Amino acid sequence: MDRFICIHAHFYQPSRENPWLEEVEFQESAQPYHDWNQRITAECYAPNLAAPLSDSEGRMTEIVCNYEKISFDFGPTLLAWMELCQPDFYKGIIEADKMSAERFSGHGSAIAQIYNHVIMPLTNERDKYTQVRWGIADFKNRFKRYPEGMWLSETAVDIETLEILAEHDIKFTILAPHQAGAFRRIGDENWMKVDEGRIDTRRAYVCQLPSGRKLNIFFYDPDISHGVAFGALLRDGETFARRLASASSEQANASELVNLATDGETYGHHHKFGDMALASCIRFLETRGLASLTNYGRFLEKFQPTYEVTIIENTSWSCVHGIDRWRSDCGCNLGRQGWNQKWRQPLREAMDWLTDRLAQIYQEESSKYLKDPWTTRDEYIQVILDRSKLRVERFLGKHSGKELSTNEKAIILKLLEMQRHSLLMQASCGWFFDDISGIEPIQIMRHAARAMQIAVEVSGIDLEREYKQILAKATSNVSEFQNGAKIFDEFVKTASVSLLKIGLHYAISSIFDGSSTKPSRIYSYRVENEFYETFQLGGITLAIGKAKISSEITWEEQEVTFAVLREGDRKVRAGVNLLREDNLFFAMYEEFRSALQKGSISEIITLITKHFGNNIYSLHDILKDETVKMMNKKAQ
Repeated sequence: MDRFICIHAHFYQPSRENPWLEEVEFQESAQPYHDWNQRITAECYAPNLAAPLSDSEGRMTEIVCNYEKISFDFGPTLLAWMELCQPDFYKGIIEADKMSAERFSGHGSAIAQIYNHVIMPLTNERDKYTQVRWGIADFKNRFKRYPEGMWLSETAVDIETLEILAEHDIKFTILAPHQAGAFRRIGDENWMKVDEGRIDTRRAYVCQLPSGRKLNIFFYDPDISHGVAFGALLRDGETFARRLASASSEQANASELVNLATDGETYGHHHKFGDMALASCIRFLETRGLASLTNYGRFLEKFQPTYEVTIIENTSWSCVHGIDRWRSDCGCNLGRQGWNQKWRQPLREAMDWLTDRLAQIYQEESSKYLKDPWTTRDEYIQVILDRSKLRVERFLGKHSGKELSTNEKAIILKLLEMQRHSLLMQASCGWFFDDISGIEPIQIMRHAARAMQIAVEVSGIDLEREYKQILAKATSNVSEFQNGAKIFDEFVKTASVSLLKIGLHYAISSIFDGSSTKPSRIYSYRVENEFYETFQLGGITLAIGKAKISSEITWEEQEVTFAVLREGDRKVRAGVNLLREDNLFFAMYEEFRSALQKGSISEIITLITKHFGNNIYSLHDILKDETVKMMNKKAQ
């Protein structure tokens, strides 16, 4: 009998980017780091690329890469952030997969993941297809090969999802043992019902699907996985290794695979020095010859399943009630005394209602320009992965089949972005934790807000009032936040950005940094300075200008005019408006010049009020990360 061990780590973070800026802003709770992605990278993702091994006296003897010897999946949205913000670590993970393929006879240890961690059984069929197709395309783009396996968010499963995986040539997925319904040896007539998750997890199974397709399933060892995630197994690498080795049966006459699955963040973030314990465990297994390390793809190549299995639909690994954690107050929570999760149901209702309404708007509006709107959405992942002008132009040409105006291109891109945010707002983490005021529910509501903003712009249909009516039923456990509607107003709407706000940010920052004739970039927006002039009067500075603001994501653009009055380091009064006519701008400019010649600060302030009305702002109104940078630069 051959003994094999496979350790699977599921690495994922929710999308943390501001949906309007496409970058992660400062998150106070992640201090001393800028945000949670940065913090967990430092505590987990990076250490597992270079985990130290020590001798019996505690002296470091070697640095090893854990990813090369385990099985793993990374969330596509997490890898997208890492590629941009932590490129060295990103490259290390991609390289680790290549090294694992050399180690495991051509089978790389990375597997794909559902694109943005939705609960698949709670998602409509069309969105299921997009999640799978985007997940596969993202994986191929990064790892340069087709994925053999795919991780289901929270291992939440139904037959429709397995059918879609099999249809797309995915060979296997990983589930919890309590998700197995019944099993039998292939060729036998009678099924054996799985009692309370008691199924032999040391073999692979095949699930025969109604369509005639099939999908291989691995069930992870629940006791060892629990011991790693919540017990003491990561305190000592040797103890961990011996526990894995002892899980093999002594009497078995067939090859066995002891496999476990946990959140990857367990190794370093949830358990400090967990990366070192994992490295020590792997080394102990290798040097003592207790078992052979492998991954799922390699094991399937060597040992085809001899048993078949049925699954229990609408189940997951982190909710004993099935999938109710993501739609009701089922009792699954993190243990805050006196709190309830009744807010989950109205939040689910709000997102489901909005998903359907956004789909209707997308269908109606995109049909004016696209040959097949839903195929276009499935293939939009190619643009998400490469937003270069040439790639986008080719994509639009392929799917429209006709010449498009600049405005029509922007409309199509906005519609597709509306659908991207419609998918992102369904991420599971929005329901997982204990209150609707948490950063995760707020994040998915921000994606919803961005989608609704686009819906108004492209169709004139405002969905926000009805959406908030449903959210108002979601009562927060924190009395000051009241309900989802109030949280939406306080923490979601305040994060929204328009082209006008980008113009405001540019106007104020320019008076600190100085103007440039070259185009500048503010997050995902491009600013082209069309006119700019500064004046000094005593201890004040006045800047007057106009600029073109354009989105690198949707290609929409607007021209803005502005006037900024700065007194000292922090007192700023700024007005910004959309440009109506050039002659009106230059008439305004002459009025300001006249006031300056008179030396009248009061008249300048009056003119700002006259020309910009309600669109007058201070330093506190610009983008918060940039405010910090600006003040730091001033202090240096």
